[in-house]
Amino acid sequence: MSSLSHVDPEIAELIKAEERRQADTVKLIASENYVSKAVLEATGTVLTNKYSEGYAGKRYYEGQQVIDQIETLAVERAKSLFGVAHANVQPYSGSPANLAVYLAFANPGDTVMGMGLPFGGHLTHGWSVSATGKWFSSVRYGVRRDTGRIDLDEVRALALEHRPKVIFCGGTAIPRTIDFPAFAEIAREVGAVLAADIAHIAGLVAGGAHPSPVGHADVITTTTHKTLRGPRGAMVMASSDEHAKALNKAVFPGLQGGPHNHTTAAIAVALREASTDEFKAYAHQVVANAKALAEELSSRGFSLVSGGTDNHLILIDLTSKGVGGKPAAQALDRAGLETNYNAVPFDQRKPFDPSGIRIGTPSVTSRGMGESEMRQIAAWMDEVVTALSKEDADHADTVIARVHAEVSELTGKYPTPGLD
Repeated sequence: MSSLSHVDPEIAELIKAEERRQADTVKLIASENYVSKAVLEATGTVLTNKYSEGYAGKRYYEGQQVIDQIETLAVERAKSLFGVAHANVQPYSGSPANLAVYLAFANPGDTVMGMGLPFGGHLTHGWSVSATGKWFSSVRYGVRRDTGRIDLDEVRALALEHRPKVIFCGGTAIPRTIDFPAFAEIAREVGAVLAADIAHIAGLVAGGAHPSPVGHADVITTTTHKTLRGPRGAMVMASSDEHAKALNKAVFPGLQGGPHNHTTAAIAVALREASTDEFKAYAHQVVANAKALAEELSSRGFSLVSGGTDNHLILIDLTSKGVGGKPAAQALDRAGLETNYNAVPFDQRKPFDPSGIRIGTPSVTSRGMGESEMRQIAAWMDEVVTALSKEDADHADTVIARVHAEVSELTGKYPTPGLD
């Protein structure tokens, strides 16, 4: 970063500080990951200088000879990796990708259906504070109290009663396998478009570690980071060509102007990496690590929503530990264990001070950690939460300092991908 250090040393130093922080931290946030050096290099290129409104071969600006080839490569790699008939790699992020689905298949005031935010859904699945909850009549489904899993009988009953135009499945805090065939059957019964939001599990789907929605969902949306290990972007895909034109029109000119070409190139790189045997092994290890971490936490008395995990994500209800999710996440962060506080189903606490924390294994797996490291991480989490529950600040500070030193020793053995 010699040029950046010369032009803006303050920003350069902050970036270096973030590099050090990431290297010294066990990143357990389920929606975060590390990209490769190749993805980082593609993101920081002269492609950011070029405007490219439209699609390959049909642009509104000249000088697209190279850009068209890059976007076409990204599209073809997405189609090949996920086995879809259509892919659009232009959405700026996951929320605009989901908005494109509404724009393509619904009108303001129409009924739509998705998983409620407190149960693990996403804001853009029709939650009240989102534009999707304000512009559409939103019906929300949740999970069973006794199992913490989606009640598909309830989903069907709600769909039959309300007849939504669009049904979303998937979310941001779902630790169990999504039953795409069951959702597809319900959507067909009520004549709805089924959209599978696989932002969290796209890498697992690509690596064969989670069932694919292709052939079941009409439309598939995903971010390109998280388990897919790409840049901060998104894609909208379709199982058949039937909806290709409507989706493309919804992305551009419906929601966006020119795509971010540097991001498109980085998406193409990430998709190529995700097509390798090495990535498939990574995806399966993510799940193996999550299961090992969940089992160890459960054995230490942590209450896990749904009792465990089938994927990369674990949702922990700390009510029985006598600690709120927010203070627990803050204490764990001070110990070098990065998590996020999160609502749990039927949470009695406020969203900004909920009962749970959400953790995941994509990042630690990218660093090369395995099941034995997951058991150690669970032991550290137990120590910090237990110390916090005793309401003895001095004791908690002592435990946190010791754990952070031990975490630093561990992270020193596992280089951070993408960093020198």
